[in-house]
Amino acid sequence: MNKQQFIEAMAAKGVEVTEKQAQQLDEYRKLLKEWNEKMNLTAITDDEQIWEKHFFDSVTPFVNTEFETLCDVGSGAGFPGIPVQILWPERKITLVEPLAKRCRFLNEVKDQLNLDNLTVVNERAEDYAKAHRESFDAVSARAVARLSILMELCVPLLKEKGTFIALKGRNGMQELEQAEPAMKALDVVLKDQEAFELEDESGRINFYFEKEKKTDPKYPRPYGTIKKKPLEK
Repeated sequence: MNKQQFIEAMAAKGVEVTEKQAQQLDEYRKLLKEWNEKMNLTAITDDEQIWEKHFFDSVTPFVNTEFETLCDVGSGAGFPGIPVQILWPERKITLVEPLAKRCRFLNEVKDQLNLDNLTVVNERAEDYAKAHRESFDAVSARAVARLSILMELCVPLLKEKGTFIALKGRNGMQELEQAEPAMKALDVVLKDQEAFELEDESGRINFYFEKEKKTDPKYPRPYGTIKKKPLEK
C-alpha cells in the first residue's frame, strides 16, 4: 500500500484524508525511519508496509468510533495513537509509554507535525492509572500484551460506559476466551468485534469492550503481579 492507495482505502471507508493529513503521515513515516536507525522503534521499515501495517492498521478500528478523549497505552512508536490524531485532529489523545527514549521520539513527532491535542506521558500504565482513573472516553492498545493483561492495564483508565479498543492479531479469539475472568473482574462486556486481512493475508481482529461500572480500586495490581497471576483461564 502506498500513500495514494491509503487515501483511497480510507475514502472507501467514508473517511476523507486531506492533503495536509497525507503530508503529516508522510512526514511521520520519514521520522520513523530516521529515528529507527538510532533506536529500536519498529521492525517494519518498508514504505508500503508502513502505510499498510502501521497507518492503515492503526486507523481502521477508529473509523466508526465516537469519543473526545483517548488514552493509547504502551504506545511505542505511536501506534495507533498518532495516526488517529492526524486523521481526527480535534480529539484529545494521550500516549502512555514507559520508555523515555521512545517518548523523545513521540514528542519530536508531535512538535514536527504540530499535533496540539496530543499529550505524551512517560509512565507505566499501572502507575498512570493511580491519578487518572475513570478519565478517558476510550482507551486503546496495540501489540502490547495478552488481552487479559491489557484489560487490567487499560480498563481502570476508562470512564463508565467508555470503550476499550484492543487491536489484536491472529490469536485474538483465543486471547478473548482466556480473558473471560478479566472481563468479569473488571466489569466489561464485548460490544463488537471486527476481523479483516491485510494484503499479505496477516489476520487482524479488533475488539470493542464497554465498561459497565467503575473499576474495583484494587486494579490494576503491580505489573509483576499482573504478569505472574493474570486474570485469565
